[in-house]
Amino acid sequence: MGEMRIRQSFRLCGFLTLSASVAFGACGGEPSPDDVSETEAAIESTNALSANALSANALSANALSANALSANALSANALSANALTATALRDPLARQFLKYVVSCALPPDARLVIGVDGTSYSFTGELGLAPEWGAEHGACDGDCQRWVSACVLARVDYAGVKRLISLRGDHRALRASARELRDYPVREATYYGNLFAEGQTRFLCLSPGQSSDERVCGPSLTSCPMTVMGSCASACRHMGPQGSFVDCAVAPSRARQSHCEDDDGAIHHTVTVYLPPSSSR
Repeated sequence: MGEMRIRQSFRLCGFLTLSASVAFGACGGEPSPDDVSETEAAIESTNALSANALSANALSANALSANALSANALSANALSANALTATALRDPLARQFLKYVVSCALPPDARLVIGVDGTSYSFTGELGLAPEWGAEHGACDGDCQRWVSACVLARVDYAGVKRLISLRGDHRALRASARELRDYPVREATYYGNLFAEGQTRFLCLSPGQSSDERVCGPSLTSCPMTVMGSCASACRHMGPQGSFVDCAVAPSRARQSHCEDDDGAIHHTVTVYLPPSSSR
């Protein structure tokens, strides 16, 4: 797989009137310079999702949640037709969250274009962890919710800085190339949870030997927007593909092998992040 770098900025506005379309490949109008995406690879991914965009104000209070989002197709028509999501998308933080949801869920040939008070916002697919969500009458089931959540959590950046990271896990869309394995040797942490479920569960465990996650949590783990489960060596059942961790627990010493959430709370749908050697910790 190749490398994908995304350059996106969004013009913010006030109250909205939604008009929408979905563009695939070369279909639709020409994107503005702010909406350009450069496709070079599939796994390496820019991340700059703010911790605030994971907050209750950005999600629950604005109804961009399971009932308003995952139960419907991830398409412009479905979003604009749903009053809850239309209200939610008034919030720039909700739009920022949606940007990363679309990027994680849909493949690179999918683009979601939503008109907000006369301004078009373009949300580009990238990793394709749940392409079925973007199909007509699509929805996001439990597997979809956990894969997309893990991906979104992995792309939080405490400082809001865009950095290239390598996302790996037990999903065909997360298999790294030989070049990526070589260029991103520093294992950071593993991320998992469910942002679409009540309570918005958010977890991370640290790579064995690491005591911090400055990219996501900042200078202290106590201010992390996720629950830190300690070392992945104890939180997760075993190693997954390409140095990832899978079957990770939501309570200490409760991990066990599973392909979903089991009675002990272990989650198979995880994303492990690797960084280049020069990345600040």
